[in-house]
Amino acid sequence: MKNEELIDRLIDLAIEEDISSGDISTDAIIPVNSMATAVMTAKADGVISGLSVIRKVYGRFEDDFGWKPYVKDGDSVRKGDRILEIRASYRTLLYGERLSLNILQRMSGIATATSRFVAEIEGTGTTILDTRKTAPGMRVLDKMAVKDGGGKNHRMGLYDMVMLKDNHIKIAGGIPAAVAAVKRDLPLSVRLEVETTNLEEVKQALECGADIIMFDNMDTATMAEAVKIVGGKAKTEASGNMSIPRLKEVAATGVDYISVGALTHSVTALDISMNITQD
Repeated sequence: MKNEELIDRLIDLAIEEDISSGDISTDAIIPVNSMATAVMTAKADGVISGLSVIRKVYGRFEDDFGWKPYVKDGDSVRKGDRILEIRASYRTLLYGERLSLNILQRMSGIATATSRFVAEIEGTGTTILDTRKTAPGMRVLDKMAVKDGGGKNHRMGLYDMVMLKDNHIKIAGGIPAAVAAVKRDLPLSVRLEVETTNLEEVKQALECGADIIMFDNMDTATMAEAVKIVGGKAKTEASGNMSIPRLKEVAATGVDYISVGALTHSVTALDISMNITQD
């Protein structure tokens, strides 16, 4: 399924859970033809993500509405900056208010966090990756936000890349056996990553022809040695409890990627307000 289809399904589900048969309060008080303007404003410094998505939200309620963004996805804002102005029926603005803020605040929070991780290792040649530790049903949005923050997306799901982790390796009887099992029917276009926890496993993954070798929860000295063993014959990824204070020393080992689950599993939403003024 394409990302746009996933986003459309997510919006439909969110509207169903929030509005269902109708907004009782708004429909009782707000006249059908009443027009208004909403302004979204940053209440904290950060990076914006999700404008393209919330435009779809308002499009569910009204075909023709005014849309005036002051920034674009991926742009940095300061506290007090205007983000967006929308002119539509008062009812439309209220129908979409909570959903649009939920999306924009979450995605902007992810983009903001990602930008901080990226800035910490700027110039090192190491890339920040996301993981599958995302909110169920919202993975496409979470990963869009990581890209807006300057990071890169790892695999989208279990279907687009092979990653052999400890449980696969254990039941297969070791790294060579696990790699051989998946390679029997693996298309050449699909990348193969192997998780390793020590230098012997790194050597095995390299000998088996892994495209990416993950160093899982290794200390920095071991990772540095592992990078030397790989010697550029495969891509390397550091994973496990990767916090900002540790990033520079990990990047200094020469790893190609650092994957960070906290970007999406421990989201702090960016504070954004929406104020509506009746015409």
